Amino acid sequence: MPAPEPIQTVFDMLSPENRANPYPYYRAARELGPLVPTPLGAHLVTGHDDCMTVLSDPRWGHGYSAGISPIRPGVAADDIPGSFIRMDPPEHTRLRGLVSKAFTPREVVRLRPLVERTAEHLVDRALGSAEFDLVSDLAAVVPITVICELLGAPIEDYQRFDAWARALARGLDPDALLSADELRDRATAAAAFGEYFRGLVAERRARPGPDLISQLAAIDDAGDRITETELLDICVLLLFGGYETTVHMTGNMVLALNRHPDQLDLLRERPDLIPAAVDELLRFDPPVQFTNRVALRERRLAGRVFARGEAVVILIAGANRDPRVFPDPDRLDVTRFAGPGSAPRHLAFGLGAHFCLGAQLARMELEIVLATLLRHAPGLTVLDPAPSYRETLTIRGLRSLRVRLEAAGTRPDASPADQTEQAGRSVG
Repeated sequence: MPAPEPIQTVFDMLSPENRANPYPYYRAARELGPLVPTPLGAHLVTGHDDCMTVLSDPRWGHGYSAGISPIRPGVAADDIPGSFIRMDPPEHTRLRGLVSKAFTPREVVRLRPLVERTAEHLVDRALGSAEFDLVSDLAAVVPITVICELLGAPIEDYQRFDAWARALARGLDPDALLSADELRDRATAAAAFGEYFRGLVAERRARPGPDLISQLAAIDDAGDRITETELLDICVLLLFGGYETTVHMTGNMVLALNRHPDQLDLLRERPDLIPAAVDELLRFDPPVQFTNRVALRERRLAGRVFARGEAVVILIAGANRDPRVFPDPDRLDVTRFAGPGSAPRHLAFGLGAHFCLGAQLARMELEIVLATLLRHAPGLTVLDPAPSYRETLTIRGLRSLRVRLEAAGTRPDASPADQTEQAGRSVG
């Protein structure tokens, strides 16, 4: 007997075979109704307005502290890497307040020259290469450089961070979808991150600097309300959150523009549209595809009553293409967010208490990378007709994206240099 249509739709969404383009299946789920049952027991929330309702309502939370998380049953908040983001108020509010100082507008402005120098350095070194992996040699290097500067971590360690971050990214998927090896790898990566930052915190206590770790360690030394476990969790969260999602958004952004040459041409003609284009690209193909919440008390949503402890999966990427909110949602339109009040809010950075702390920093990084590519290498050719994606579901991104960059005025038939060092192999 064939599976019921809602369940089959969810299976199709989760299938590795559909990772390259899950959006038809998100649309099919939305057409089934505002709530779709899943094999995990949680209901899928498909519409933009209902997703906004859940994300903005503090009575929907993560439930670890209360021991009611059906997504990771029996797992305590302290066992989740970067766990403060999975806490609920008031604990979450307290720790978020301590970290928010790292993402003030003033701090983002301070980091801008570093992002510009790094992006220009990497793009200039890639020009003329026969082949350049945009994911590992540009998209990964820019955010890790910034987050290491912010935290005060040595940039030389970024390759270790990448391996750990990949294991944690896979570990964000529901536990029921993970193998025993993947669960073990998540725990191993979390422990490795913790040990790494424990040593770095000890160094900063002995020799404080202007970085965030020194500031947070001083709070701990002063007997404030932050514990060592909380401090380590904050470090892991900032490095992981400030790195992994921006890497994948950069790859998604470049690939989407390459597949929509009319929009790429428009940006070349009108670079003033780059901020609006970044918002549209975040809507069109966000790195975070979905998130989850649990009812902390009885809640009503889309005509259904959810008892305390029942969970929902918020389909962010599908909500961003809800035609009731975004006209012609499957069309990439870099002018959609141009001008005040031009389009409703997309959900790529979340909403409410858990709205992405680093949203302003991420926007700045994406805008600079895009502007640098358009200015220094207007001739960008994607060499992978069908690039492969990571195995992760929650965070969707490319394994690699082989491209060739050509500077303005370069002849289309010009031969690339025989040997050009790949950008990002080391950071100078």
